[in-house]
Amino acid sequence: MHADQKTTRECYLSSLKIQPLADSPKSKGVHAVGQQTTENIDLPRLGEEERIEPAEDLKPFQLGRAPEQVTNMGSQLSEADSSRVKCVVRDNRDLFAWTASDMPGIDPTFLCHRLAVCRDARPVAQKKRKMGDEKRKAANAEVKKLLQAKFIREVTYTTWLANVVLVKKPNRKWRMCTDYTDLNKACPKDVYPLPCIDRLVDGASGHSIFSFLDAYSGYNQIRMHPSDEEKTTFITENTNFCYRVMPFGLKNAGATYQRLMDKVSQGQIARNIEIYVDDMVGKSNSLAEHITDLAEIFGELRKHNMQLNPKKCTFGVKGGKFLGFMLSARGIETNRDKCQAVLNMRSPSNLKELQRLLGRLVALSRFLPRLGDKISPMMKLLRKASMFSWNEPCDEASRALKATLATPPILARPIPLNPILVYLAVSDEAISSVLAQEKEGTQAPIYFISRLL
Repeated sequence: MHADQKTTRECYLSSLKIQPLADSPKSKGVHAVGQQTTENIDLPRLGEEERIEPAEDLKPFQLGRAPEQVTNMGSQLSEADSSRVKCVVRDNRDLFAWTASDMPGIDPTFLCHRLAVCRDARPVAQKKRKMGDEKRKAANAEVKKLLQAKFIREVTYTTWLANVVLVKKPNRKWRMCTDYTDLNKACPKDVYPLPCIDRLVDGASGHSIFSFLDAYSGYNQIRMHPSDEEKTTFITENTNFCYRVMPFGLKNAGATYQRLMDKVSQGQIARNIEIYVDDMVGKSNSLAEHITDLAEIFGELRKHNMQLNPKKCTFGVKGGKFLGFMLSARGIETNRDKCQAVLNMRSPSNLKELQRLLGRLVALSRFLPRLGDKISPMMKLLRKASMFSWNEPCDEASRALKATLATPPILARPIPLNPILVYLAVSDEAISSVLAQEKEGTQAPIYFISRLL
């Protein structure tokens, strides 16, 4: 299992040309501490650590005819308010898929996935790899499901051929991936602009009620362009199959999905919904407004045959996790799990542990005032990797940062057109600032920024 996980990851990283973190020579100028890093959206998410997640207990409610056909409702709504939300959801029950065969798929004339293989690229047929009995059975079962859903078809005389790799998911079930390393190398990168995570988080925060939506097997709702289907051919025990729908693992699949969602919800994004690839958050300032917003969101999804996964949707919650941040009516809060991970860390004893600590701190930099000054001793130690020695200044900085993360600030949602106050702090080590706005007679912080010199 561990070997296959490593192989799978290497396949994706190699095909997408992702380089591992390495020490880079010191560059001149100013170093960013609070700079946002972007997730590679072509990689399948094997874990749930960054998925949208409500911050309260949920109550199941009957949506379909069968007893097991349920979806989720927030537990903090009154019975009357809960009934109103349930009513609009039930009125749109046709948008929820219970099996893959329930999905009509996106109209290919509206959008489909094209590979755009370079003309001078030579097709590569990988040699069949051996597979253990457990993985072989899992692969055969998955192929059977894909055939029943009409996601794949049998193919002969193909020029492109890839192996499947099975990886254990957190629930101990197998996920079947395809090693598209060679095919991905032959495809240029789709530079479709992804939304800014900070803007999405700012836009979603500060609302009183949310609904978290999840598409049913979202990538598979997009058809492959007919001329590119056979390029996705993969090897099984006895037969070769190609995808009729867009699979995970293809270069630019994430960009295609983001393009689809931007087109489907183009009149609603930033107004009543925020979308980052397959994470969708409906947001409203009141229950009555939320009922109207949900009806509008459902209407746009219906126009394009988009189907939702009822088991992963949640309606009428007061807050939750989105892109690694906690959203609520109060504003933007840190992810408590990320804070606790730093609080639980011991003092680094080697370079790798120091890099891990700094990485976690940078991920929380928006909530940490004057981070550049505080981590300056650690950064000096990082530059002297061959002489690693955790010293008192580093220990003092670590204690100060952990004290801040024990009770992190709640950041306010920026109000458009209102004046923004900028406070600067300059030292020999860093330039730091905080953005704030006047709210109800007090100055509320919006964003902490720090740059090392």
